[in-house]
Amino acid sequence: MSSKNQSKESQLLKIAEEIRACGLCREGKTGLPVPGEGNPDAEIFFVGEAPGKLEAKQGRPFIGRSGNFLRGVLRELGLKEEEVFITSPVKYLPLRGTPSKVEITHGCIHLARQLAVVDPKIVVLMGNVAVWALLGLEGAVSQEHGKVIRKDGRSYLITFHPAAAMRFPKIRAEFYKDFEMLKKFVRK
Repeated sequence: MSSKNQSKESQLLKIAEEIRACGLCREGKTGLPVPGEGNPDAEIFFVGEAPGKLEAKQGRPFIGRSGNFLRGVLRELGLKEEEVFITSPVKYLPLRGTPSKVEITHGCIHLARQLAVVDPKIVVLMGNVAVWALLGLEGAVSQEHGKVIRKDGRSYLITFHPAAAMRFPKIRAEFYKDFEMLKKFVRK
């Protein structure tokens, strides 16, 4: 492992420790913190919504049904899990379902620092919470999915949350198209 990679790894671990110690992150939530995981030098950085029950039990992102679906799609497209970074703006399981804007805004403090450390080629925003968190757009996924948006020197691909793609065949087809575009973008 290069010293640059070790430095990034230690910075990400420090952010994870700050999340564990953060009372605001835990407020109104339950379970273990889920700071995120993956390659500190990832070209692709996935952002979801918040941990689910299994994630909150194990402290790892996207390991439940929608996570298995996402990881399967990555493999099908020839993308390796160990080459990406996966996280969410909200780092604990919200007690009331979808996180509030206050919870998302607070979580973005940690998320922005993680993004700065990893410095990916592209950020994949999966679902409306991720799109609102990083682009400030509300309810944009159904109209904007498949688009790459440049903001603050970074590229963002908007797509559906894997849970929606699992449930609805029409969304699943669009999700796959978005991921094909992702694959082409990364190969450039």
